Amino acid sequence: MMTPQKHTKTEGRQFRLVKFFAYASFIVLIIFSFPFSMVISQKAKDILMKSYENYALLLGQNLNHQVFQNFVLPVTSQFGKIRLREKVQYEWMDRIVRNTTHGFKIDLVNIYDINNGVIAYSTDPDLLGKKTRESLGYKKAVMGENSSGLISGGDDLWGLGIHKMGGNKKLRTYIPFTGIGPFISETGHVLGVFELIQDLTQEYESLVRFQYLVFGLSILIMGMIFVALLLIVHKAERIIDERAEEQRELEAQLNHAERLAALGEMVAGVSHEIRNPLGIIRSTAELLGTMPGSDESKTRLTRLIIEESSRLNNIVTEFLDFARPQEPNYQDCDLNEILEKNLMFLQPELDKKRISLHNNLDHRSLKLRADPQLLYRSFLNIFVNAIQSMPKGGVITLNVAEENGDYLVSITDSGTGINERNLSKIFNPFFSTKEKGSGLGLSIVRNIIEGHKGKIWIESKEEASLNEEGTGTRVMIRLPKT
Repeated sequence: MMTPQKHTKTEGRQFRLVKFFAYASFIVLIIFSFPFSMVISQKAKDILMKSYENYALLLGQNLNHQVFQNFVLPVTSQFGKIRLREKVQYEWMDRIVRNTTHGFKIDLVNIYDINNGVIAYSTDPDLLGKKTRESLGYKKAVMGENSSGLISGGDDLWGLGIHKMGGNKKLRTYIPFTGIGPFISETGHVLGVFELIQDLTQEYESLVRFQYLVFGLSILIMGMIFVALLLIVHKAERIIDERAEEQRELEAQLNHAERLAALGEMVAGVSHEIRNPLGIIRSTAELLGTMPGSDESKTRLTRLIIEESSRLNNIVTEFLDFARPQEPNYQDCDLNEILEKNLMFLQPELDKKRISLHNNLDHRSLKLRADPQLLYRSFLNIFVNAIQSMPKGGVITLNVAEENGDYLVSITDSGTGINERNLSKIFNPFFSTKEKGSGLGLSIVRNIIEGHKGKIWIESKEEASLNEEGTGTRVMIRLPKT
């Protein structure tokens, strides 16, 4: 059979394993979600770039058709040769290009002369006649292939494909300029190269915002999952700590009960052995006191023997009550009546010791199912302790409240109090701070209260610390109604 300590250790090892898997799962989620979000945003970027590339290619094909049909053919038939440096031909070309690209987001159109390697036409006149920059896209166009690439694309943060906001983003597309149908030259299809530059700043910023949104949502979701995992882990920690504390308390109670059981057996045996000769001593003293011829000295001695025998008999009775606690005789009763009966019995002693009493009973009905005789004894013991702690007078405050289906009884005095050193031992059998007393009073009280499935504890009136001498004592009792 597994002992409580081994069981607690096993639970602790299992919980540490759960914590490990919780944190490991979070790390795995982070590792896989970040690339996943990057893939999504990159896919969206590729789709955008592809759509605008197709858009540029369609526009380039239309421009190729318009320039060939409406410029190349008419100019060659009218002038015999294309000379874009001539004003008439340049304006003719410029009109066709601008009419074709009107309404489209085209920043710049260049037409390269692949024979001379210069810009033969440009919507920016400052670029006319400049030497061709033979990039990879240009070379592909000369070979008859289309190509596109992003320019001024912004800074890539940490090489992860995440770009900063701001800056111009443009798409450059190279398209070969070819003849159409029967007019294609025998020496080759490519007559020149179109270069189209589109402004994608707004679209690209929308894409970057989307990328940030994806990353932000991923981080938020992962953070929420991690917080949920932390809450679960912390809740589990609290539960295990509470169970461990309950286990320790149960073990302490079990050990305490075992010690008390052994002590009770011993006390019961000794008490029986003492009670019989004690009864003989008392009866003998009473007989001696009634014999004729007894003088005053003998009478005083016999009275003293009888008083001390009675006191010892009360102590023996307490021993027996502690050793063999009575089972409560449950019946319907009134807690208010039990407490008022105590106060009525103690009122002469309260007046004698100049002790005032405050309570909130107000003759209200406080029904519960309990043993009224045992509760009367337990409250009487507490009140007597309070009175004895105030030899020069003081105040006793009694409050009864209803809380979560229980009665919460508070008895507070303004007496000398209990120092912290003795407070932890106050319910121990045979522990007493009085010169005379068995030290079993509060132990019996606790047995009675716990026998009613209740709880008793002692605390300080001060909020900062437990009782120190001079601050008084508060005894708290919780009793279930049923």
